[in-house]
This record gives sequence, C-alpha cells and structure tokens, in this order.
Amino acid sequence: MKCSYCFENMKSEDYLKHLSEFHSNEYDKFIEEIIELNNNGYPISEIASELNVPKSLINNNLNSLMESPSDYNIEKPLNIKNWEPKDFKLEATTMWSFKQRGNWATHNGMYRGNWSPYIPRNLILRYSKENDIILDPFLGSGTTLIETKLLRRKGIGIDINPASISLAKENLRFNKNQDYHPQIYNGDARNLYMLKDESVDLICAHPPYANIIKYSDNIKGDLSLLEMKDFLVEINKVAKELYRVLKANKYCAVLIGDTRKNKHIVPLGFRVMEEFLKAGFVLKENIIKEQHNCQATGFWYTRSIEYNFLLIAHEYLFVFRKP
Repeated sequence: MKCSYCFENMKSEDYLKHLSEFHSNEYDKFIEEIIELNNNGYPISEIASELNVPKSLINNNLNSLMESPSDYNIEKPLNIKNWEPKDFKLEATTMWSFKQRGNWATHNGMYRGNWSPYIPRNLILRYSKENDIILDPFLGSGTTLIETKLLRRKGIGIDINPASISLAKENLRFNKNQDYHPQIYNGDARNLYMLKDESVDLICAHPPYANIIKYSDNIKGDLSLLEMKDFLVEINKVAKELYRVLKANKYCAVLIGDTRKNKHIVPLGFRVMEEFLKAGFVLKENIIKEQHNCQATGFWYTRSIEYNFLLIAHEYLFVFRKP
C-alpha cells in the first residue's frame, strides 16, 4: 500500500510503524479513529472501509491497540464515551425530575418524544437483576435497550416502524457488553407472537400519546395515527398482551402524559391506566415525572395568561404489577 502523506510504497503490516516513525501526528489521529470506530461497534471490515485501508491492517493491529478481546474486535471504553451517568442515585420518591436529559453512551435527544434514559435506568435497577429479560414494546430510538445492554440485562425491543428499528440498531452499535446485545423485532405490541407466556421479567413501555406526535404517515397499526377513542381500544389490546408475556409478580412500567383540547385537560394518562387495570394489572406506583421543556416564560407564559390555561409540565409513570 501507499502512504497517504509521503506516497512511499510498503506492505500493509508496515504501515502503522511507518506512520509512527515519520508522521507521528497523523499516526495519533489514525489510532484514535480506529479506537472510536471500534468502540462504536463497527466490525473490522467497516473500520477498514471507513479509513480506506486494507482489512488486514486493522485485523493485524487491533489487538495490540486494545487491552481485552471480544468476538470480532476489541472492547476498550477509554475516555471516548461516558458509559455511565455521573453521580447516579436511584429515585426514592414518587416525584422524578431530571434537569439533565442524559447523554452517556449513545443516548441523545434527537428522536422526538423519546424518554430520558434516567427513567429506564431507574426501573431496570429497581425492578430487575442481571440476566433478566427486559421488554420494550415501543422501541423508538432504543433508549431502553441501550440501558439493558449497559446493565447486563437481556433486552427485547419491538417497534412497528422500520425507521425506528434502523435508528435503534445504529444507537446500539457500541462495543460494550456484547454478550447482552438485544433482540429487535419489527412487530406490533398488540401481537407479541415471538414471546411465550410469562417469559419476561420487566416491561418498560413508552407508548405514543395517541396522535399527539405522529411517527409515520400510513403504517398500518401505528397507534400514533389514532384519535384518543380508538387509541384506548388498541392500548387495551397492548395491555392484555403485555400481561400475557410478563411473569407473575413482575412489573410493567408505562410512561404516558395528558393533552389539552378546547382549553381543557384530556386525561389520557389516567385513561391508559384504567385500560391496564382492566387487563388484570394492579397499580404498584404512580410516579409524577416533571417535564423540563415546558418553561412558563415568554410566548407560552403570555398565552397561558391570555387564554387562562396552565402549561402541562408533568407525565405519569405508572408501575403495574402482575398478580
């Protein structure tokens, strides 16, 4: 191969040595790129493609750059990512408030309506143990499954939207705890045919809030396209299916919020709670989760005064138990 900087020809196995001796700054940058791609879960073939070098160069040198082997490449978090939240403590009251949304590992707020990773982390640590099976029936961008992988649980994610599936898979492409890489299905939360009765240890669900945010244009079965009346009929089917797959005396957590219509609150949260109770669940906890994107300032403050309504600044996190 040819050096990109001095154009000298050499064998691929001599390339890193050449960079180190004659182009030290470029060598450091090259190594950082390899490690970062590796830590993001890229296989050797894709690392080589990204860096435009032979696969053998990466394959022959990756072990010497890292500390401990994994299946297809090497795991070494370094300082490229914060794998855990700083100063994390389990919540101990029924009021949860996270001023910092959470950006460790591959978490980000780019997916509209996704929940803070502090929520599934709290639920997983409180209501499950290592190697338990955790189900997220509304996968979205994969927030819950990122946490199952980090916390050494066996995650299962379901979403009806192929675009969400693709995004979640990309967010889960990090080289950490590879033995706990989750299973992901493009499916419907109302029909979890791939799961046996009483096979799940914990459910973490963040369904759409009826049609407040529409996640697709015309996907058949997408609950985010339904008006509230129809949405509640279908969420009851979801609740019955979640009840079926959950083990007895285990927990199902659901985050849901209210909306407003014609200046009046529409209590979507409580109505969803009722559908889960009808399905057979009992209510373990009713947690109020504060929203921090509803500031009573500027335009919306003026509107709330002028039209006499309060800004909705909370959601409900219901923790149900299957008797």
